[in-house]
Amino acid sequence: MSFFSTRGESCVTASQAILRGIAPDGGLYVPAMFQAVPPERLTTLTDMKYEERAVIILKRFLEDFSIHEIEDAVKAAYSPERFRHPDVAPIVKMDQATWALELFHGPTLAFKDIALQLLPHLLKLSAEKNGEDREVCILVATSGDTGKAALEGFKDVPGTSCTVFYPLDGVSDVQKLQMVTTGGSNTHVIAVKGNFDDAQTGVKELFCSESFREEMAKHGKVLSSANSINLGRLVPQVVYYFSAYADLLKQHAIAAGDPVNFCVPTGNFGDILAAYYAMNMGLPVNKLICASNRNNVLSDFFQTGIYSTHRTFFKTISPSMDILVSSNLERLLYEAADRDGALIRTWMTQLKENGSYSVGEQRRDWLLNIFWGDCADNKDTLGEIKKRWEQDRYLLDPHTAVGGHVLREYRKATGDDTPTVLVATASPYKFAADVLSALTGDNAGGDPFKASEELEKITGIPMPEQVKTLRDLPVRHTAECFKDRMDKAVLDETT
Repeated sequence: MSFFSTRGESCVTASQAILRGIAPDGGLYVPAMFQAVPPERLTTLTDMKYEERAVIILKRFLEDFSIHEIEDAVKAAYSPERFRHPDVAPIVKMDQATWALELFHGPTLAFKDIALQLLPHLLKLSAEKNGEDREVCILVATSGDTGKAALEGFKDVPGTSCTVFYPLDGVSDVQKLQMVTTGGSNTHVIAVKGNFDDAQTGVKELFCSESFREEMAKHGKVLSSANSINLGRLVPQVVYYFSAYADLLKQHAIAAGDPVNFCVPTGNFGDILAAYYAMNMGLPVNKLICASNRNNVLSDFFQTGIYSTHRTFFKTISPSMDILVSSNLERLLYEAADRDGALIRTWMTQLKENGSYSVGEQRRDWLLNIFWGDCADNKDTLGEIKKRWEQDRYLLDPHTAVGGHVLREYRKATGDDTPTVLVATASPYKFAADVLSALTGDNAGGDPFKASEELEKITGIPMPEQVKTLRDLPVRHTAECFKDRMDKAVLDETT
């Protein structure tokens, strides 16, 4: 299968798309077509392990990889040493019509692990397939979770280095500690004096800078990305939507062919885009519910058809969603625009130069047939954590709680009682102080470790070992830079 740039100027193989990360014209790689998963194949997934399901789905995208290569990569990525739950991404019943898809059982306690434990294996294979013998220099912008997941995935992987940029005051204490204590001889962590959009824009500009690429090449390095702009990040996420559906079938919660809803808390739009890709491959989906926090640029877009960054940027208790420029939306726009790369270039130019663009009423209506968007502020989020714990004894992190609140609002507005999977994106222990505050009104002075201990006492849910050991790890990364000096920061750290 070939992959096209959303801006129309590139056509590559899967391995080339993974290796490059972003297209030379600044666009994102998308599949030339969506290969269908037949209904009978959906049924056979029920008797498979997650790893087996992953091979079935991934091979539909990674056609220049052999089945043996995919199987080996999947086996290494989802080993019991890396994922503490035997099902990797289990579903858990919350109430009569709602299931949580738990994506936080990996090494960094967040959904990013599902893709970022697999990506290093795919990237290494991609380099080999394309005769690339230079060091692959991974550049990552993170709003909290991607950074640690990327660092953990690429740590000490031969032939690679991983440099992560995070907003200096825009992540939780645990997220920051997870990153700055990372070991490995090839990992680099740099705090950007700005917000996530500054970091993400800066990384994109480095990829598009010919002079920077040439300078890195002088040092024997080639750039690639581990953000969800990379096809190798996006494709593994498609798997867990099929897996969730198969598990619903296995639990007899639905019958074969029954539609389901997916409610996804999202900031950069990659996680819910993967659900849209699954739908295009034949997964029976009724509605994709897009949940935003107070930075509600996406919910406004679905309601109006206008994407505008002319708004206040808020720091919230769901920091991984504190984003105003949702990169992966470009891939959805490509489909809404009937794959017109020139139109995508126009919209992206308008966004860069004017801070907004409009897709028009007809395309907005097309999007609303598939998506429903709404948002939750901090008060809504804390209220949802408390309500869900009291009603169902299920403990949510603040990001998943955004999704939970939006799902309640969706059901009130529509009366839709379709079985719904709420995507649980992170362990509540990554945000223990805020979760504790939601339950008791006390956040343990904001100390994440004291809060975790208290949370464990109150709920009886064991604190993950990753949090227990984090307190005593030494800080290894202290670099900081301004948003217009990210190129120098990379060179100082990696050369």
